[in-house]
Amino acid sequence: MAGGVPGEPVGPVGPAGPGRDPDDDEDEGRPAHGRKQRSFWKELPLLIGIALVLALLIKTFLVQAFSIPSDSMNNTLLKGDRVLVDKLTPWFGSTPTRGEVVVFHDPGGWLPENPSPSSNVVVRGLQKGLSFIGLMPSADEKDLIKRVIGVGGDTVSCKGTGPVMVNGKALDEPYIFPGNTACSPEVPFTVHVPKGRIWVMGDHRQDSLDSRFHTTLPGGGTVPNSDVVGRAVVVAWPVTRWDVLSIPGTFSQPGINAAAGTAVPAAAGLAGALPLVMWRRRRLLSKAGPVQESAEDC
Repeated sequence: MAGGVPGEPVGPVGPAGPGRDPDDDEDEGRPAHGRKQRSFWKELPLLIGIALVLALLIKTFLVQAFSIPSDSMNNTLLKGDRVLVDKLTPWFGSTPTRGEVVVFHDPGGWLPENPSPSSNVVVRGLQKGLSFIGLMPSADEKDLIKRVIGVGGDTVSCKGTGPVMVNGKALDEPYIFPGNTACSPEVPFTVHVPKGRIWVMGDHRQDSLDSRFHTTLPGGGTVPNSDVVGRAVVVAWPVTRWDVLSIPGTFSQPGINAAAGTAVPAAAGLAGALPLVMWRRRRLLSKAGPVQESAEDC
């Protein structure tokens, strides 16, 4: 055992440490990409699952794509256009506003019965799956898209060919389909929109079965806010039609808000608060009097 010491390991001594295999240093120096990676095909199902969950969450809480099924909103929206609908703001208490283009569920009796589903089990299953995550319109849902003309508390009316009047103010509607009139002479109307509901009309006024044609149904042609899916904010497809669906300026003209509906409660509130304010003021003055006198005596 020349050169060796009993009880100590035999081997090179240095940076590698006693008893350490030099090949270990070579392994440490190998690049990470040299190690065996997980197969792409094993990761693919996980990636697809994450994508589907994200798509479902986005469709449920953020935005959803809808396809335009008819010509009732020409030329603002054409048949086959796809719009993105904001579903987030209603979660925070936002309600429909005049001038918005909204998607809403059929309040009842506006649309015909849905066509029978496909007899092909695979096609039917595929359609249900894609519609569930928002990549395809559902065959079971009956949705419409129109422009909000009046909200709860408004009085909306139209006679002859127009214009449409909202709370006594005439609307300037450049978005109406060229050649159309604001109203149809055979369907005059005057409606007081109940609270929590909206009055809607299509931009293609002579080719839109909107609120005007459902006044005999429950709600008198109005749509409950709870049936509104959300506001259409962007034309997303085709790319040549990309556009932002903003609110026309005519809906912000002075005096269009229902003055009578807001003035009466405000006046009643002021009348009720005035005696309380006067009583509190007199009480404060009566307390302040003796304090001032004692200060002067000092």
